[in-house]
Amino acid sequence: MGDVTAGISVDPDGHVPPFEQVRSQIADLIVTGGLLPGDQLPTVRALAADLGLASNTVARAYKALEAGGLVEAHSRAGTRVATGQHTAEVVLVSLAGKFAAAAHGAGLSDTRAIEIVRAALREQSDQNR
Repeated sequence: MGDVTAGISVDPDGHVPPFEQVRSQIADLIVTGGLLPGDQLPTVRALAADLGLASNTVARAYKALEAGGLVEAHSRAGTRVATGQHTAEVVLVSLAGKFAAAAHGAGLSDTRAIEIVRAALREQSDQNR
């Protein structure tokens, strides 16, 4: 099992909310193979204590990871990295979360952020012709 705590740092003064920092860093560990399917994550309380965060902050990150299909929560067995193949869509969801956090951190409106993504998609389509 990978060491989740060693792979995560939180900047409390950063523009990205702490729960998103935790979520994105765990997602990175999963999509890069630092955590493997079936690996157990620390309990919410344990990770919160290790990072100096409130339990609700870590719980929110875990819920977002579960909603994104990266982890599975089991009432008695804890939270584990989802088993099965991590598709390109799961990786893209993680990257989209990072982009959204960066866009909001830079003060961009949702409309402007979406315009940037659409322009990048058009550019890729043009290059692939």
